[in-house]
Amino acid sequence: MASSSSSTTMLLLLALFLALFSLLAAANFDQDFQITWGDGRAKILNNANLLTLSLDKASGSGFQSRNEYLFGMIDMQLKLVPGNSAGTVTAYYLSSKGSTWDEIDFEFLGNLSGDPYTIHTNVFSQGKGNREQQFHLWFDPTADFHTYSVLWNPRHIVFSVDNTPIRVFKNLESFGVPFPKKQPMRIYSSLWNADDWATRGGLVKTDWSKAPFTASYRNFNAKNACVWSNGKSSCSSNPTSSSSWLSQELDLTSQKRLRWVQKNYMIYNYCTDAKRFPQGFPLECTRS
Repeated sequence: MASSSSSTTMLLLLALFLALFSLLAAANFDQDFQITWGDGRAKILNNANLLTLSLDKASGSGFQSRNEYLFGMIDMQLKLVPGNSAGTVTAYYLSSKGSTWDEIDFEFLGNLSGDPYTIHTNVFSQGKGNREQQFHLWFDPTADFHTYSVLWNPRHIVFSVDNTPIRVFKNLESFGVPFPKKQPMRIYSSLWNADDWATRGGLVKTDWSKAPFTASYRNFNAKNACVWSNGKSSCSSNPTSSSSWLSQELDLTSQKRLRWVQKNYMIYNYCTDAKRFPQGFPLECTRS
């Protein structure tokens, strides 16, 4: 009995330690981000461990990271607008500036109550995008927080949801396909009205009687990322074991999960849209 009691005490202490460690390690939104627009509709709450964006008929809201990054493993937990979210878009993305910008996009397209959200993904390199892939999810993204991640390294860009990869965009520069690797990017997010296109191509409009619409964010993590400052990266030019993500590939389990998602939950892939590309698919589609 004494041994059992001692083991229970040790487990309780371990659980307490892990909870405290998690609290200390949690993102501090005041330190990592700044609210950029919304006239008070964006809020940092709970000792800077929670950020919310809101949208009403007058305006949406948004924020951006204080740091710029050139490669990284970047996680954010989101809980999307619940209920009738038709017409709304929650955008979460990385982007550089200028006319030949790079960009890595998650966009969450709202829908009528009970209908699934659409995850819209895109990759821009040197100002060129039009690389859309869209997915539904295997859970309700409004009921709880889920982790949406980008692994961006010199080999590829991997979009993941709860550690399950849903899309890979490979570096195919050797075949003439531009790849984002020279322009540092900030993280941005916004909640805005796009009822001219977001839901069923704009057929379903935003129901403003349901406003304000709110999306929530927590547990940002960019510890494995290269911060760009004063023209220099925080990462070594020679990756070590502590930065193995810089050369990380998908293992066999991740490849299997990727195929499962793309078989069961992908609803649009530009690389199979023959009507859109009557002269032939983009190079990355034929080489991936």
